[in-house]
Amino acid sequence: MIGSIIWGIIGGAIVGYLGRLLLPGRQNISALTTVLVGILAATLGGIIATWLGVGETKGIDWIRHIIQLILAMIFVYLAAKMSAGRHQSQPPVQRRTP
Repeated sequence: MIGSIIWGIIGGAIVGYLGRLLLPGRQNISALTTVLVGILAATLGGIIATWLGVGETKGIDWIRHIIQLILAMIFVYLAAKMSAGRHQSQPPVQRRTP
């Protein structure tokens, strides 16, 4: 149980960082956000791959990993857009002169 959780976090971190690396441009998101996005992408990608019947194959599950990477790229893009929108919506600070 604990081993599965630890491997899920490690795998999610790898998927998140690979998705961030493959996405062109700069993403202004934190490392924690990248890992959380990766965990979400890895989990959802595994579910989709199992639903498609390619989740468990002999050897390396390439299709499952490709699905996970595509989802990680999408989720990193969305997280970066949400983060940029949050930072841009703050009005500039105006100073009063006495």
